[in-house]
Amino acid sequence: MNLAAPTGIPFGKPATRVRLQEKASDVASLRPAIETGPLVMANGDEVVVQISAAAVNPSDVKAATGLMPYAVFPRTPGRDFAGTVVAGPADLMGKSVFGSSGDLGIRRDGSHGTHVVVPRDGLVAKPAGMSFAEAAGIGVPFVTAIEGFRRAGLPERGDVVLIMGVNGKVGQAAVQIAAWRGARVIGVVRRAEPYEGHSDAPVEIINAAEEDVAARVREMTGGHGADIVFNTVGDPYFAAAHKSLAKLGRQVLIAAITHVVDFNIFEFYRGRHSYYGIDTLALSCAETGKVLRELLPGFEDGALKPFPVTKDAQYGLNRIADAYAAVMTSSRQRVFIVPEAEL
Repeated sequence: MNLAAPTGIPFGKPATRVRLQEKASDVASLRPAIETGPLVMANGDEVVVQISAAAVNPSDVKAATGLMPYAVFPRTPGRDFAGTVVAGPADLMGKSVFGSSGDLGIRRDGSHGTHVVVPRDGLVAKPAGMSFAEAAGIGVPFVTAIEGFRRAGLPERGDVVLIMGVNGKVGQAAVQIAAWRGARVIGVVRRAEPYEGHSDAPVEIINAAEEDVAARVREMTGGHGADIVFNTVGDPYFAAAHKSLAKLGRQVLIAAITHVVDFNIFEFYRGRHSYYGIDTLALSCAETGKVLRELLPGFEDGALKPFPVTKDAQYGLNRIADAYAAVMTSSRQRVFIVPEAEL
């Protein structure tokens, strides 16, 4: 969608949005611009959501530097959103909604602005007790976590789930879902620190800087190992994750740094292991909405909780470059765009 040349069903109010005109050579070279122009819906199944809050994910920024080869330019970044329906089918008008997508901000214009156009099937009703920012922060981390578990097999009561990078946002979402399902959760950190997120059950911690992760997992589980390893980091933990797996164990992989690892085929087939690669960029807005709706009961009964929202992690559109920089310097907080505010 190009703000300068709209086609389709017009939306009366101009939209103000972040625009990236072309791929940047690196994060330091990013020059996000703020533009205002017409907004259109391509067909009658699309709606316009006025954004109250939009999370900023690492993938939103990384796509701008060519790490997502199917990203199109010019475009507006932003995969996660929460706000109010202001145009579209009559039954949706005025509804408080949230959502996420693998194509928003990558293959079509996203949520970093005052408005976003999405398919109606991508909308999820915002729980009444949840703020817009809290809802906007759910998307990518929780969708990645639940999609990994769905592909590998949802944890069952009594399963041992080992989460590498437990204090990252996907790691915390995976903890919440595994504990919600009744699994025993063990988290791996890279320095001495406790688990920082919510969980309905205790989270046992292994400090990878001081302990042999696989040996410690075996010791903690009486030699059994982990039924599921959710590896949010990738190759730095690959060997430890591999050696931690129980018979018939499954490893979920969502990230990589150096991409290539040594792989012990003998241990793989003798252990009857399975590996699952998860890329939520492949999910459309409608597909992502379906996944989020499956998680709603957990949020409604309190077993799952959104990430905390702090004042200093909310940015107006006038500070979009600061918001992107905060994410790329590995902020532990969930970072948000609040377009109507000058924060």
